[in-house]
Amino acid sequence: MVKTSNLSIKSVPQHPIASSQVLGWESILVEEFHQPPGGMEMQPEPEHVIVLSLGAKPNRIHQVFGDRHYTGLYCKGDLAIMPAGVPSAYHSEGDDHYLYVRISSQFLHKVASQAIEIDPNRIELIPEFRVRNLEIEQILMLLRSELHKGGGCIGRLYAESLANALVVHLLRDYSSAKPRVALYEGGLSDRQILLVTEYINEHLDKEIKLADIAQLLDISQFHFSRLFKKSLGISPHQHIIQQRIERAKQLLKRRDLSVADVAFLCGFSSQSHLGKSFRQATGITPKAFREGI
Repeated sequence: MVKTSNLSIKSVPQHPIASSQVLGWESILVEEFHQPPGGMEMQPEPEHVIVLSLGAKPNRIHQVFGDRHYTGLYCKGDLAIMPAGVPSAYHSEGDDHYLYVRISSQFLHKVASQAIEIDPNRIELIPEFRVRNLEIEQILMLLRSELHKGGGCIGRLYAESLANALVVHLLRDYSSAKPRVALYEGGLSDRQILLVTEYINEHLDKEIKLADIAQLLDISQFHFSRLFKKSLGISPHQHIIQQRIERAKQLLKRRDLSVADVAFLCGFSSQSHLGKSFRQATGITPKAFREGI
């Protein structure tokens, strides 16, 4: 244990390896850092913070959160959870490699009101210094993977899905109110599937947001993603990629359109983005597909 007055803090410049700020993710901020020994003091923020240790070796870290103090080894996969509104500080004795996630109180309350059966104003996250949670770790690692891919509008849709799942797990496992997650039985009805798939096909050339699709059915984003996957066997993100690839195949038959034109008309952020997705789905490039027609 350490006291605040004894916590010697050498300020370390905060320069992320990668940041979702440039990717247009609306729900959360995800950044990856690899810092030398040192630390920083942080003033109360309106956002909740989750930190996932990525270090290859155990690293001793001293932390202060409000009036709580902790000193211990962080290993790869360890989580720290810091609710909004409380000053904090930390000092790392060695190189510190971690994923840093900020979630606004507004987004947390929105998910709480839609996905759990409790007044969101009663929700309060519990601070944790070093915990293990395999489900949350897996979601964070998927967010990290998407962070480095930078997948344009498709990546933003996937990040929305992951952000909703992350908040639901946080509320379920680290909330003082211990809310019960509301569950919808079964999958989507035939009418709902037709409504959603028609909407997706009509908007393939535009950015498709998870919130907009869920709103069509008047259910939460979290539950929509679960029901969609239960009904069609794949996630909304995967379905949209499939549909964009199928449209690209049709458009590539038109010789008056360049591959770049096809990418734009199918909602891909660039020709290279189409090429990567097309190759992953079919095993060949768009150019090779066109030449084989």
